[in-house]
Amino acid sequence: MSNSMSMPPPLPTALSVSRGLAGWMLQNRCSLAFTSYQTGQLFLVGTTPAGVVSFHQQNFQRAMGVHARPGRLYLGALHQIWRLENVLGPAQLANDHHDRLFVPRNAQTVGDVDIHEVAVDRGGRLVFVNTKYSCLATVSPVHGFQPLWKPSFISRLAPEDRCHLNGLAMEDEAPAYVSAVSRSDVLTGWRSRRHEGGVVIDVRTDRIVTDQLSMPHSPRIHDGQLWALDSGRGYLIRIDRQTGATENVAFCPGFLRGLAFHGPFAMVTVSLPRHEGTFTGLDLADTLSAKDSDPWCGVFIIDTRTGDTVEWIRLEGAITELFDIAALPGVACPMAVGIDSPDMQTMITFDPEFGPLAPA
Repeated sequence: MSNSMSMPPPLPTALSVSRGLAGWMLQNRCSLAFTSYQTGQLFLVGTTPAGVVSFHQQNFQRAMGVHARPGRLYLGALHQIWRLENVLGPAQLANDHHDRLFVPRNAQTVGDVDIHEVAVDRGGRLVFVNTKYSCLATVSPVHGFQPLWKPSFISRLAPEDRCHLNGLAMEDEAPAYVSAVSRSDVLTGWRSRRHEGGVVIDVRTDRIVTDQLSMPHSPRIHDGQLWALDSGRGYLIRIDRQTGATENVAFCPGFLRGLAFHGPFAMVTVSLPRHEGTFTGLDLADTLSAKDSDPWCGVFIIDTRTGDTVEWIRLEGAITELFDIAALPGVACPMAVGIDSPDMQTMITFDPEFGPLAPA
């Protein structure tokens, strides 16, 4: 008889959505992809031909930043960046209603550098936030990564997560702005600066646009304006690029980490705050109390013209933290193949055209 104690089974996750979510996705001709690094999952959300919300999820260890291109997804994970390709033609469906089937085709191994947000520049080059080394980086054919930029206050590259660089905004398909929790230049120094002093930096000039944020995340350029998440306070904000002045657009009841746009709508992922040192003492807790609200784990779709939440997704149970989100324009109902799925062995597709026998 074994003396070891059996572990209880993991809690299930209950998914609920607003009544109008399916209609919103159909009307706006888009679907969503979001990640949970806590449970290592990529979620794809769409609508079936019958108008029912579809959730499809696959395992990717420590799924973090997700970046969507037409017919392609990039996904940052524990020590690799994955490229997933849609293998369906324009008129093809998988399982009778999925119009996109994303299959992992390449994994670039960079090591456990705490990959956060990822993007692709105009030359097709991967750019990612290397949080452990406090820099922006790209992949290398030989090394784990090639650094591209570091904040001027970081004296040297070291695996010390000094300022908790975490978010990346692209403009004209090139890196434009980043977010960091502080200007610390010592090992995990940001942890004692989480209440204030969070920065958004213009990487093209090294200018700090604002240093008045609390644990900022996910800067984005949309319709020519600079947006970000003032996560320690719980707000989606707009930032004046010249003065650094901030405007609260919408409060979301949770810790904010991911931001995407589709037309006038912002999609924000929120998490339950952890009840430990890094997340205690934030203004977010006071605001939640003042609004008599419990924190959420889920997705909020916000009309940026009014600041109103128009649709939502809520997760309750095992999953309490999400990270990034991407909009998939023109996609009705996506699905993916996971790297540990049996489908990875049997999902074989090939190009119908023969290639040249010898290179040109």
